[in-house]
Amino acid sequence: MRAKTAVVLGAQWGDEGKGKIVDVLSERFSAVARYAGGHNAGHTVIIKGQKFVLQLIPCGVLRPGCKGVIGNGVVLDPLAFLKEVGKLRELGVDVDGALKVSNRAQVILPYHRMIELAAESAPGRKKIGTTSRGIGPSYEDKMARSGLRIVDLLRPDLLKTHIEAACAEKNAIVKALFGTGTDPLDPAKMFDEYAAAAEQVRPFVADTGRLLNAILREGGSVMFEGAQGTMLDIDHGTYPFVTSSSATAGGASTGTGVGPTAIGTVIAVTKAYVTRVGEGPFPTEIHEAVGDHLRARGNEYGAVTGRPRRCGWLDIPLLRYSNQVNGAEWLVVTKMDVLDELAEIPVCVGYEVDGKVSDEIPADVQGLERIKPVYTKLKGWQASTEGITQFERLPQAAQEYLRFQERESGAKIGMVSTGPDREQTMLLPEFEAALGEMQGLRA
Repeated sequence: MRAKTAVVLGAQWGDEGKGKIVDVLSERFSAVARYAGGHNAGHTVIIKGQKFVLQLIPCGVLRPGCKGVIGNGVVLDPLAFLKEVGKLRELGVDVDGALKVSNRAQVILPYHRMIELAAESAPGRKKIGTTSRGIGPSYEDKMARSGLRIVDLLRPDLLKTHIEAACAEKNAIVKALFGTGTDPLDPAKMFDEYAAAAEQVRPFVADTGRLLNAILREGGSVMFEGAQGTMLDIDHGTYPFVTSSSATAGGASTGTGVGPTAIGTVIAVTKAYVTRVGEGPFPTEIHEAVGDHLRARGNEYGAVTGRPRRCGWLDIPLLRYSNQVNGAEWLVVTKMDVLDELAEIPVCVGYEVDGKVSDEIPADVQGLERIKPVYTKLKGWQASTEGITQFERLPQAAQEYLRFQERESGAKIGMVSTGPDREQTMLLPEFEAALGEMQGLRA
């Protein structure tokens, strides 16, 4: 029997609308678990006109009876976490009863932000376009086996020793590598602040791997919530312009402590077009005015940073690669309504690299930058799709646009978003039946 679990992740460079999709699907699951990333991953959810922007906390907490879990693969800034908890409390969300944090998650401390800011602004350094929230340096410390975990944060003696040693080291590194423009960090002040934060975090801490496995044994179901997107994955993305964690489906196991044989299905979320934030190659990027049109209609600005997103046409080779890497069975298409006014819609169906046409994704940045997209043009529908919740009611050209993606990408379309609100969503019958089989017991 298929396991009652699903991974929901981004098929492109993030910002595909995963937050809304996780929220819509969470009513069918006992728990939603974040498995990677930090508080740079802004998920926007709109419920009956009310807007929720979640950075660390899984969207499942917005559903009564659904638990939210921050897994061990996440890097957690205690101050950012507590700020988000406070905002949700003010909005009436039962975050205290619904949320747990892994005792094995890594902690972001101020020196991580200091190093990232210094590195991004240093002359001659390659800019990645990070959010400068300390995510990357925290993962660096994790892999160097010199990081601080949540379980250690709760021990004042270990916390004090760690901060004193780390501040001495990081202050010296920043001064040596990036000059004297950055003020050194005060370990005593940092300890006082984070020791106090630790006591507020303590009630949320648990062995979340044990918790999730117990939910599954007892007949419950778990959805694994991805952060960023496949093309930002540290191994499979457009390296080095990537994030520092495993954003693909494999990260769901390593980032939560639930074994890979317990993964029931993978649901990839893709926009009807493509966007990217920050630096890095983007083969189908639009440089004409129509790119500004998509940005304006799609409100393509970062939920956390407010940065404008680069916009491009749907990239089928990239989507096919993403589905392959993730083993995606289902595809969710978001922001269909953004394309409503276009008379025709170019779609990339292949790459020309050095005069040869291929659909293979080059592994190196130089190869990606040499790509000349090969386009086919599909007919636009020039009619409103906003709020339509039945596939048959979509204009014929819109139906064909979706079926084209399905045929070419290797995954079945199960769901389409036609607006930002929770209610502006259609579930196709086959997908709804599959979800019914996975539905588990709820608290």
